[in-house]
Amino acid sequence: MGASLPELLRRPAVLWSTLAVALAAAVVTVLLVVPGADDGPADGNGDYLDASLPIDERVEDLLGRMTIEEKVGQMTQVTVGAVEGSPSDVAEYGIGSLLNGGSEALFATAEEWAAMIDGYQAEAMETRLGIPLMYGIDAVHGNTAIPGAVVFPHNIGLGAAHDADLAGRAAEVTAAETRAAGIHWTFAPCVCVARDSRWGRTYESYGEDPGLAIEYAGPVVAGYQGEDLTANTSVLATAKHYVADGGTAYGTSTTEDYQLDQGVTTMSEEELRAIHLAPFQAAVDAGVGSVMASFSSTDLGEGPLKVHADEYLITDVLKGELGFDGIVVSDWQAVDQVSADYAEAVRASINAGIDMVMVPFEYQGFTSTLLSEVASGEVGEDRIDDAVSRILGQKFALGLFEQPYADTAGAAAIGSDEHRDVAREAAAASQTLLRNDGDLLPLTGTENLYVAGSGADSIGRQTGGWTASWQGSLNPPTQGTTILAGIQEAAPNAAVTFSEDASEPLAGADVGIVVVAEDPYAEGVGDAGAGEHDMAVSEDDAAAIHTVCAAVDCVVLVVSGRPIEIEAHLDGVDALVAAWLPGSEGAGVADPLFGATPYDGRLPVSWPRLIADEPLNVGDADYDPLFAYGFGLQAA
Repeated sequence: MGASLPELLRRPAVLWSTLAVALAAAVVTVLLVVPGADDGPADGNGDYLDASLPIDERVEDLLGRMTIEEKVGQMTQVTVGAVEGSPSDVAEYGIGSLLNGGSEALFATAEEWAAMIDGYQAEAMETRLGIPLMYGIDAVHGNTAIPGAVVFPHNIGLGAAHDADLAGRAAEVTAAETRAAGIHWTFAPCVCVARDSRWGRTYESYGEDPGLAIEYAGPVVAGYQGEDLTANTSVLATAKHYVADGGTAYGTSTTEDYQLDQGVTTMSEEELRAIHLAPFQAAVDAGVGSVMASFSSTDLGEGPLKVHADEYLITDVLKGELGFDGIVVSDWQAVDQVSADYAEAVRASINAGIDMVMVPFEYQGFTSTLLSEVASGEVGEDRIDDAVSRILGQKFALGLFEQPYADTAGAAAIGSDEHRDVAREAAAASQTLLRNDGDLLPLTGTENLYVAGSGADSIGRQTGGWTASWQGSLNPPTQGTTILAGIQEAAPNAAVTFSEDASEPLAGADVGIVVVAEDPYAEGVGDAGAGEHDMAVSEDDAAAIHTVCAAVDCVVLVVSGRPIEIEAHLDGVDALVAAWLPGSEGAGVADPLFGATPYDGRLPVSWPRLIADEPLNVGDADYDPLFAYGFGLQAA
């Protein structure tokens, strides 16, 4: 998903808590008086309420009872902030889904989240047919909207670990910590293939090789969705962004100030299928319940076309050839980009095969526009029926007709030691050793250590973007262990001096550890060249490397969502580790540093000497990276 969040989503949490309490109280009243909550819809009991029937029969029965207005309502997804002041609009417009834009951390606990969502669900259950809504969120590396939830390494780190089963276990934990808050749907996994590390979404990719995304898609989808989508540990997964968002050319973005994100992918159809489409086939084969269309455009030789309006790619290829039978959901306000004429944009997107539109604000305008397009015959009712059938099918699969309200029984496990152990294991497995002169690593844990750098004591930097908010923050409301704390925990017998800018005296130090880091960013804003994010070591971190590594044996840990320009700073550096964005468990970074686990990570992307060398991918002519794809030393 993607777009900057409006001010209405940044309101103080106390306002949301007040709303949650009021809405939660409303649930009790609604359950007593609303037909459909327990006793069936107001127009009588239907076969669709019979849980013993196959889902396709239930869908057919319910679809036959729906008006065109009810169908269009089901195709409408609205950000929760847009209905904050008018929750009754959920019922009035028959809204099919709400979402939380940018994973904004609105509440402190799962129970508060569930109370808020249940309040809106109560509104949905007031409708004539009692069709429950789905609530979606960007839980892309943990449910970071809850401050106490576990935050996993971003996908690029999981790709470095080359362990798809471990990634699947991370998805299982994320699903459990998401569904326990009453949230049914995550917009993950991203199965994009990052072919240019200047892209601000590089860390959302498992790597530059489609084989990684293909390998990971199945276990991760299974981790999110589990064996039973009705379980309170399962969420609907979303394979994104369909298709080829990782292959856009630099400078082609349609959004001002972006460079790669939302740009144009120009290649032959054969290349597109081999590199970018294949991971989606793997996700479909794994039973993924939804696919999100990409902001980007593709040019297969006849000029660029927005994916959201590409009937060939969505309907013929995804739904036809690949056999996808779930929901195709649009990205954040992406339909608006199809045409300056909104009616034309809606018409083209729906006819192309978009089933649910992430509006996300002007739902009144969207519903009236789509109804007009149907009335005029520009959008056929069969296309509407196909879209709504897919949406209803996933709602039945999630068990929402039988259990529309949240089951928070799993809330106590959120942030548990058991869950954090998985995140720590994933962080450790992602660590990629790129230099180890003199076998400096692993350290013994008895040295006098001098720790410096902007990433050493910063939860915000080590968790990166899509953590508690869209672009992330240097101070996100996220609990965890910093890398510095992890070092102190792993080496209790070591004397540790910490000086972020290396201004403290180095006298007496045996080994220096400099943790350089990127500041958090996400899509678009993080495109190199789009602003302050330029894949370079900051001046302060560069100075810390120079100061520390000129004085003692030293290790440089690079906390980043992609390779950065490091070659010019390697004089005097004895050991170099790509730590990626390890998440909330900084102790996982320390584990291989001190030999508790081995260094097994391998580069999931080629590491360029200079930013100007991008795009750089294994197999390119004149391939000359600083570190090649798949490189990684072993130690311990």
